[in-house]
Amino acid sequence: MDVIDRLARNLRRLRQLKGWSQEEFAFRAEIHRTYISDLERGARNPTITVVSRLATALQVPIGDLLD
Repeated sequence: MDVIDRLARNLRRLRQLKGWSQEEFAFRAEIHRTYISDLERGARNPTITVVSRLATALQVPIGDLLD
């Protein structure tokens, strides 16, 4: 599994564990909802800055998104 697929899987899993919709997650990360959707489907290749914002919103270390 490549890093984009791992990121997509982990974003979806962690978001769902928090009980957040994609819209709620997007609001908390200050990222557009459709971008969150694209990330969770593995359709986008985010910058490290975006990955950092996602980790901050989820309150997890960045590494947790890539493991």
